[in-house]
Amino acid sequence: QVQLVESGGGLVQPGGSLRLSCAASGRFFSIDTMGWYRQAPGKQRELVAAITRSGSTNYADSVKGRFTISRDNAKNTVHMQMNSLKPEDTAVYYCHTDRAVGAGILYLNSWGQGTQVTVSS
Repeated sequence: QVQLVESGGGLVQPGGSLRLSCAASGRFFSIDTMGWYRQAPGKQRELVAAITRSGSTNYADSVKGRFTISRDNAKNTVHMQMNSLKPEDTAVYYCHTDRAVGAGILYLNSWGQGTQVTVSS
């Protein structure tokens, strides 16, 4: 089992910045892709950004140039710096891992509990 704990959400004015962090723990040796999803009220959960173990990144078009994802493989953490925030970025943000490798077991599709990001004046 993989436990994911997010931090860093909150209320920020339009144009402001926030940094989200997620720490993974459990009985695994490595994690493949780590990422962030978000879900706004009445909308489906969507991918915001993802990063592979080797550092390749993928961003939603709506956040390109504003958000930056990074990870520390030694600490099993992933971070997302969010700049130039807009009201439409308001959502619950979830940390996700696609696959974690344990001793003879794979942990697939693990989710954090989510952290609220609200962008409002």
